[in-house]
Amino acid sequence: MVRIFLIICCFFSVQKDEPIISWNESYKLSWSDFKAKPDNNTSAVAITASGITFGFSVTQTDRNDVVSFSTEVYAHFYPEQSWYKVEQADTHVLGHEQLHFDITELHARKFRQLISLLKISNSIRNELKQLHNTINKELAELQNKYDDETNYSRNFEAQQKWKTYIEAELKKLSEFKSN
Repeated sequence: MVRIFLIICCFFSVQKDEPIISWNESYKLSWSDFKAKPDNNTSAVAITASGITFGFSVTQTDRNDVVSFSTEVYAHFYPEQSWYKVEQADTHVLGHEQLHFDITELHARKFRQLISLLKISNSIRNELKQLHNTINKELAELQNKYDDETNYSRNFEAQQKWKTYIEAELKKLSEFKSN
């Protein structure tokens, strides 16, 4: 007899039935996707809430030997947690926010690539969880670096360099893109 376990891990704790937007290369964010109330106590013009949603299942024998596993990895945008200040937002800022979402997709692709290299073993659960933690740490670091180097979109030259860089990185990992 074979048993199956399913574990869902999420970078953001999403409330049940909260709307999400899955990353898709043919869909670009618009200001209408940002549904949360702006935080007027911050100098931020907009906030993009995005993250990697990850789930996996493991099939085991009666002796608890792992015989197979499958995974699902998604880059998600959370409209109800994302906001912008209407009076300060423009298409340049929207492009900056889109790139935050693209950086999330880049890390989802990196995660899928690393998963593809894993071998079936009895430690697969721990390996997957560790990979998930590592990818989320790298994602947070790159998001912060992006904001620092672009001065939150104010440095137009740096913004363009980042756009070119992320597009190239996404292309390199195109075989691992979201469906």
